[in-house]
Amino acid sequence: MSETRKLAAILVSDVVGFSRLAGADEERLLARLRALRSDLIDPTIAVHKGRVVKRTGDGAIVEFRSVVDAVRCAIEVQNAMVERNAGVPEDRRIVFRIGIHVGDVVEESDGDLMGDGVNIAARLEGVCAPGAICLSEAAYWQVKSRLELAVTDQGETKLKNIAEPIRTYSLTVGTPAAPKPAPAPSRPAAREKPSIAALPFQNMSGDPEQEYFVDGLVEDILTGLARVKSLTVIARNSSFTYKGKAVDIRQVGRELGARYVLEGSVRKGGNKLRITAQLIEAETGAHLWADRFEGALDDVFDLQDQITERVVGVIEPSIVKSEIERSRRKPPENLAAYDLYLRALPHMATPLLANAKTAMPLLEEALRLDPGFPAAHAELAHCHEMCFFYGGFNSADHGAGLAHAEAAIASQTDDASALAVAGFITWQLGQDYERSLAAFERSLSYNPCCTPALIYGAFVCVCGNENAKGAAFAERALRLSPFDPLSWLAHLSLGHAALNEDHYDDAIPHYVRSIHLNPQLPALHSVHAVALAFAGRLDEARAATAKLVAADPGFRFGGLRPMAHSESVWERWIRGVRLAGVPE
Repeated sequence: MSETRKLAAILVSDVVGFSRLAGADEERLLARLRALRSDLIDPTIAVHKGRVVKRTGDGAIVEFRSVVDAVRCAIEVQNAMVERNAGVPEDRRIVFRIGIHVGDVVEESDGDLMGDGVNIAARLEGVCAPGAICLSEAAYWQVKSRLELAVTDQGETKLKNIAEPIRTYSLTVGTPAAPKPAPAPSRPAAREKPSIAALPFQNMSGDPEQEYFVDGLVEDILTGLARVKSLTVIARNSSFTYKGKAVDIRQVGRELGARYVLEGSVRKGGNKLRITAQLIEAETGAHLWADRFEGALDDVFDLQDQITERVVGVIEPSIVKSEIERSRRKPPENLAAYDLYLRALPHMATPLLANAKTAMPLLEEALRLDPGFPAAHAELAHCHEMCFFYGGFNSADHGAGLAHAEAAIASQTDDASALAVAGFITWQLGQDYERSLAAFERSLSYNPCCTPALIYGAFVCVCGNENAKGAAFAERALRLSPFDPLSWLAHLSLGHAALNEDHYDDAIPHYVRSIHLNPQLPALHSVHAVALAFAGRLDEARAATAKLVAADPGFRFGGLRPMAHSESVWERWIRGVRLAGVPE
């Protein structure tokens, strides 16, 4: 029997008190577990690139490419379970314990995994608190800088059948991390762009002929990054001085003046190439993103283009997330316009009145400090759009939203994301389809991998009944940036595109995914209910309506009337609303 030894991140889960729950009502429990697997656990594992190695009745052993993926998956599942258990009697709740470790494993020919990596993860699950996530020290240090949950250092822990004690850490879902100490005050900075250097990738093929591909790949990535106007890209001539050298990322950052460093390697095996890449914050050495790409050498240049597109597409949102964390660590008296804008951004992914009210003063202060800041104009337009639709259709918000959107577009900015947001608001408030599309096209001409332009563009195209174009935009966005905060809107657009073409059964999974990614927006249940009703699944449609009413008793579908671009579209939605029993 052949076997392969490798390093892997292993997640092990099980249900707390499974025997007690099964004893009370085994048939119902198993049905609930099957439902959880099909609509929550398995889709979440798939999104985070996991592989289910083994089912254990009430749990699972799952392999991930990275600890980051494993922890993100665990957090998403545990958060979802908190919501699903709300209102369920305590003695009937399904609660998971999850252990995560990264270590050496042996993969058997049938795909099964063995070794300390699996054993330790299983023992961590055993000592985990109900509803929590327990990490080994090896796993914790790889995700430490990106955790937004409260972490408890449990010290050295003796695990059953593991020779040496292991330091463990417990993540408490639903409890945010304590604020980090602020750095010493300094002079307010100007609108400084984050800087990035791409080091030469290491050729691990033992084939000098592959050098042209390795260097060409990095040059293509640099060219793609240079089109992202929110970044300062260190020139190739500077970053390639490190070719063939063992480097310290912190030192590289200091020497090149780079806040972020991209590095990677290329390995050839037969007709296959495997490329790994990782993005690192130079100051701390923290890994912000990592991935692996594989492809055949049949068309090496096509493979090079695909990898370049995917790497460039994921780097900007990863850096923006890191920049937001940097801004949060600054003292209030030390905030520049750019910092205020960054602090507002996390509130803009979900269209809720409370989010707009939180972000608005930050953006107004940013524009007071820097009146010509296009991105702040665009996001303030978005705030007024939220206030208009969710705060009573006030004409002042309508006018202010359009004015700020036009200010961003008219500024001749080359900020692709700002143009994308402004184009979206131009449609939402002005129903100006041509001007909105022109803004998206301009955005994508500056940065073809701009996910906000693709996602907002997808929604507007579908609203304009260009369903194929909208679906293509949404699918490309999800391929480039699967963890984007706006991915819920991409799935919503795919659902609308399918529904517009009367493909109701295709629309339903996209609406389910949209709800799962954005549970804060009850209105999503209404379109899910309509799709179910049109598909003839009336019992499920009314169940979705019940979830909507429970989440937002005051919801009325008529409040969405200004979003319909034509009377015929609105009449069709109303037919579905009445079938599903959604409050009008």
